[in-house]
Amino acid sequence: MKRGIKIVTIGGGSSYTPELMEGFIKRYGELPVREIWLVDVEPGREKLRIVGEFAERMWERAGYPVKVHTTLDRREALPGADFVTTQFRVGQLPARIKDERIPDLHGMLGQETNGAGGILKAFRTIPVIGEIISDMREICPDAWLINFTNPSGMVTEAAIRRFGWKKTIGLCNVPGIAEMREPENLGLKPGDLIYQFAGLNHFHWHRAFDRNGNEVTKKLLAHVNERNGGTPVNIFQAPFPEELLSSMGMVPCGYHRYYYMEEEMLVHSMEEFKEGGTRAEQMLDVEKELFELYKNTELKEKPKQLEKRGGAYYSDTACECISAIYNNKQSRMTVSTENRGAIACLLPESVVEVTCLVSARGAEPVAWGTFPPAARGWLQMMKAMEECVIEAAVTGDYGLALEAFTLNPLIRSGREGKRVLDELLVAHEKYLPQFGEKIKELKAAGVETDDPVVRELLREGL
Repeated sequence: MKRGIKIVTIGGGSSYTPELMEGFIKRYGELPVREIWLVDVEPGREKLRIVGEFAERMWERAGYPVKVHTTLDRREALPGADFVTTQFRVGQLPARIKDERIPDLHGMLGQETNGAGGILKAFRTIPVIGEIISDMREICPDAWLINFTNPSGMVTEAAIRRFGWKKTIGLCNVPGIAEMREPENLGLKPGDLIYQFAGLNHFHWHRAFDRNGNEVTKKLLAHVNERNGGTPVNIFQAPFPEELLSSMGMVPCGYHRYYYMEEEMLVHSMEEFKEGGTRAEQMLDVEKELFELYKNTELKEKPKQLEKRGGAYYSDTACECISAIYNNKQSRMTVSTENRGAIACLLPESVVEVTCLVSARGAEPVAWGTFPPAARGWLQMMKAMEECVIEAAVTGDYGLALEAFTLNPLIRSGREGKRVLDELLVAHEKYLPQFGEKIKELKAAGVETDDPVVRELLREGL
């Protein structure tokens, strides 16, 4: 790899970008970045400008000779890229509001990466990842694609299996949150425990061992329901039954609450919905506050308020992954990559989220082996759902989309589930050309949402 690293970040106008800059600044001694390109789309022009200027101030304060560029044309940014990172949201936060409010209106969980909302986000995102890879294949064929765009597991599987970009690694901050927060519950510091994760993105379990190789998983399970139990701040902490945790014998991730504790999580979601405050709408207020801070020309370091955004340890995950590849570090990290036999009950070519050794060769999974029956059943069903979602996203096959909805445990099957799919397709028409003919048919049949907030977004062209 040539001297000095070129980073291209797709979705560079995100409020997360200052955290990414902080991660690169902290690692400049081992990651000699020479230039960073922040790329966004026309609706994000102003945010891109604000974030770009803030990023420049951060690098100036650090004293490193790194040039920050901003552009609305990714083809301008890609030539010579060593790493392309993706952190974009097709349709921005208004799209997330639709993803959450429409299922809520029908008494189903509205959440950005799980259930109906997560599926629709994948429908919008996967074709764009395909377009990015097409440009990379032409312009920077040796670059690594480091994906942080949700739903990260499905987007990463599409990149590797559907679009053939083998130099792809998918990231999520959830394993890192557990590794940073859980040891404190045992009177230890981050890094004192050896972790092993396995499963799917936002659907993994983990075990942990002390430095003598003694398993401490049961000790961690006793703290799962506590405030510092490792659950991300953006997830309502409905308590798991102790008997269920004991039976699992593995630590579930925070997102498992949506599946194991569906009723409690749905009640909380409904309460937020009735108060007019889905997580997406809360994030609108948080983002507004953040960008007002970013405008301040005196601000030259990441503000504390960014932690409200739910992206804790994002920079450490993304930047450590890039450093591990660039420096051939053999770092032990949990990422989304090809299974290659690490999880016995899933196909070798399936993309899984698993502890790996990350080096210049990419991510090499650490074998987990077998899961107990309940977890094995969950995994196989969720992977089948993901495969249907990916194929429907690429082909626009409405039948496959309906199969994915039917498989997903957070969506009621039958007439009501179909109604949610139809309303979401119509609401996201602008970003779903692959479903164009079906959407025309649905609109001709009078399908539209009754949610006043979504209807106003549509009137505004959002």
